[in-house]
Amino acid sequence: MAAKFQGLDYYRCDELFTAEQKMVRDTVRAWVDEKVLPIIAAHYREGTFPKELVSEMGALGLLGANLPEEYGAAGLDNIAYGLIMQELERGDSAVRSFASVQGSLVMYPIFTYGSEEQKHRWLPKLARGEAIGCYGLTEPDAGSDPGSMKTRASKAGDGWVLNGSKMWITNGTIADVAVVWARSEEGILGFLVEKGAPGFSAPEMKGKLSLRASVTSELVFEDVRLHESSRLPKALGLRAPLSCLNQARYGIAWGVVGAAQACYDEALRYARERIMFDGPIARFQLVQDKLVKMVASITQAQLLVWRLGGLKNAGTLRHQQVSLAKMLCVSMARDTARDARDILGANGILDEYQAMRHMQNLESVYTYEGTHDIHKLVVGADITGYEAFRADAK
Repeated sequence: MAAKFQGLDYYRCDELFTAEQKMVRDTVRAWVDEKVLPIIAAHYREGTFPKELVSEMGALGLLGANLPEEYGAAGLDNIAYGLIMQELERGDSAVRSFASVQGSLVMYPIFTYGSEEQKHRWLPKLARGEAIGCYGLTEPDAGSDPGSMKTRASKAGDGWVLNGSKMWITNGTIADVAVVWARSEEGILGFLVEKGAPGFSAPEMKGKLSLRASVTSELVFEDVRLHESSRLPKALGLRAPLSCLNQARYGIAWGVVGAAQACYDEALRYARERIMFDGPIARFQLVQDKLVKMVASITQAQLLVWRLGGLKNAGTLRHQQVSLAKMLCVSMARDTARDARDILGANGILDEYQAMRHMQNLESVYTYEGTHDIHKLVVGADITGYEAFRADAK
């Protein structure tokens, strides 16, 4: 377990990356080894988020890393951004989730749909980790169908009154600003709701058996009064919040490759060191079968996300392609974590090993940002022309 992580590169994917992309990856890899892995098991055990890492992530340029330098971000390309997500999730899904929400679901909508005043006020602070954001879209009865949201924004004088609630909100309780989507007479609108606004509360959700090192919250809005300047002026309709989710799903596809690599690396080392019947269990055919399956599936995912990043850099990426990547990569990582836990035997349930922690985290990742089945139907609609999740199937 103390051995240095080497990474899996069976098809020499390293040769596909530029010098800058590799430098970014190696920097984040070293930081995760030094700062995340020594503390994450304890945070997972206690159900606490390592908030002290936020400013360090900001100082390293990991928050909103693929947004322009003009607003305080690192201005990296999308493959470098993906490699950041990969290394963060190698540490823990909670750490990657924090960075993913901060960059893709808070900074991205402000950058894309916000006013210049909103951009200059919030983006530099969010990039440095001096402010934390959350994203309020999912509701108790509006998960896979966000268009059925009940949170309502009503016009009132020169502003708005917000009523409703959101569920399963990463960072909610610790957030300084929430990007909140609500239904209005004009359509679905986006708002920036600041911490401490009268009528706004964000109680933390407890009792999770997954993503325990992440803050997950409910957002409650009871006659929250917002000035017109709190509205994201360029956001109108469901397309706006869905475009933000597409950014986050891209990062998830990369991130889970890191979780899978962590599990494979641990399982391989364990199989070489664990003695059974007078020899290492790595010599057993059934163990090798599992390890080879891990190598094959991780390698496929590495090539897939690299190509995905190329399409995103070129500006030709389609959201259905992101859905396919999220669906395939998370499923791969979930299976890899389970096989790794199996190779570790009874030791695999101990939190001094990584496999069980990743396995439980990936159960959430499998569901959030669009469930596995919903992404399958998104791709199905794309290739057949029929939307199976709509009553009219068109």
